[in-house]
Amino acid sequence: MINLKRISAVSRKEFIQIWRDPRSLALALIIPVLLLVLFGFALTLDVDNVPMVIWNQDNSHLSRDFILNFKNSRYFNIVGYRNNYKDMLYMLDRSKAMMIMVVPKDFSHYLQSGKKAPLQLIVDGTDSNTATIAMGYVRSVVAKYNLDLFIKTLAANNIAVAPPLDYRPRVWFNPDLLNKYFVVPGLVAIIMMMIASLLTSLTMAREWERGTIEQLISTPVKANEMVIGKFIPYFVIGFIDLLISIFMAKYLFNVPLVGNIFLLIALSCLFLTGALSLGIFISTVAKSQLMASQMAILLTFIPTFLLSGFTYPIYNMPQVIQAITYLIPARYYIVILRGIFLKGVGLSTLWDEAILLLLFAVIMMYFAVRKFKKKIA
Repeated sequence: MINLKRISAVSRKEFIQIWRDPRSLALALIIPVLLLVLFGFALTLDVDNVPMVIWNQDNSHLSRDFILNFKNSRYFNIVGYRNNYKDMLYMLDRSKAMMIMVVPKDFSHYLQSGKKAPLQLIVDGTDSNTATIAMGYVRSVVAKYNLDLFIKTLAANNIAVAPPLDYRPRVWFNPDLLNKYFVVPGLVAIIMMMIASLLTSLTMAREWERGTIEQLISTPVKANEMVIGKFIPYFVIGFIDLLISIFMAKYLFNVPLVGNIFLLIALSCLFLTGALSLGIFISTVAKSQLMASQMAILLTFIPTFLLSGFTYPIYNMPQVIQAITYLIPARYYIVILRGIFLKGVGLSTLWDEAILLLLFAVIMMYFAVRKFKKKIA
């Protein structure tokens, strides 16, 4: 049995302590907003404006038309035209250009004679992922140019021809392929896990450092009442952070909230409960605030950022790492966030993620209560 009066007294004490500590209050309310703004605007997985330098040796009407396909594309940014390899390689070495394109002097002659025209492309492979995507853009531009040239040639010979493929792609859930639709919902999970666990990881450690833990132990408050009493204030703060994050995602970043907002809040509260309980458990293990904060960052922020599917697709990871990701609760919460925000799915689709989050919350609360002992040593 638990005593609600004792829990209320512990919660009231914690609220007063938070209010008198402006640093904790700023950490709880300002940092989530700051992180969401910085990551939401700065973190992008799109590859746009790839810097390219061109050497047009042919300088004919056909070669200039071909280059226009790159100049008019948002994926490329022509940063200069050069007439020798030395200058172009200098720009590549200085990271002023990522691609070098050399159009040979007989480019138009090859095309007019019906032969394949050679085209040289030198790519900076330092960032292999970006280089691969950029080369895919080049292939797309060249393929479109080849198709247009093929159709024009046949039309000039009075031969009616249709494009070989009638390609009509349709993208669901994010038709404009906006990067923020992918990043912002995942950011909510990162921020909630990091802030929630970091705040509560300091609560018990603070009592040990200040020497007030003896006073708490001498009171009739039980261990479970102590944990619940300290849990409630931070749950309220975390809930406010959740509402702020949802509001900013919808109205600042214009991420559509297609699904049920009440289901989103309910499942978010499960995740928040688990994150806060994990923080309290860390706080009971670490007796200093420095150690508690370091453990919280190590156990929450790094795994959540790298292994939850927020930054890298889980299916691209090695099998061993994929198995480890099942232990990361943010993996399931990110699926819930993106599913409700973008796809509008309900509990019938997300029931397994909801059960796993409930299991995470129950286990963490159990360990937090069991670990806290009302004794000094």
